[in-house]
Amino acid sequence: MRQVYFRMVCGFLILGSTSLMSCGGTRAFTRGEYDDPSRVELLDDKFNEADMQQMADTVIKAIVGCNYVAQASKPPVVIVEKVQNRTEEHIDTISLTDKIRTALIKSGKVRFVNKELRGTLDEEYDYSASGAVAATSLKKRGHQVGADYILNGALATNVQEVGGDKFVYYKLTMNLTDLQTSTIDCTEEREIRKKFSKRRISL
Repeated sequence: MRQVYFRMVCGFLILGSTSLMSCGGTRAFTRGEYDDPSRVELLDDKFNEADMQQMADTVIKAIVGCNYVAQASKPPVVIVEKVQNRTEEHIDTISLTDKIRTALIKSGKVRFVNKELRGTLDEEYDYSASGAVAATSLKKRGHQVGADYILNGALATNVQEVGGDKFVYYKLTMNLTDLQTSTIDCTEEREIRKKFSKRRISL
């Protein structure tokens, strides 16, 4: 009798725990489909990929069309700095920076120095100088191309709430600074303003 009672209790506990997991447990997304990354959907009031794309496009056109770049005898060499995030949001400004750099390289109007790999390059030069590399493919110091410009910028925001409406404003400012003269030869700003309304929840 006790064994039967024990089995019944265990069965109820298992069923109860299964029900709780199915009702209150986390659910994984198991089915998906490809979406168009160029389609604009404001799912929330945060910075999104459409904002990034619009800002990048504006900056790219401005830099390529700048007289100091467009009329240069050869493509200027640029060092790019990560876009500063001056907002209160967690925004992937590295992706924004990479998007701008990639498009500018593809334009053929600008060349970029890979600043991030300078340490790795020094290691390779030292390794080549050790005698382990064949003379026919030996790479030596003193042949790197010096940069002409530094490209840097910052992303700022301003948020206002008026009644049931929320206004989110973003501004990206990018500067192309001459490394020799320290003058800002090209600059561009892109502003985005979005409006959101609070959803009324009826009880």
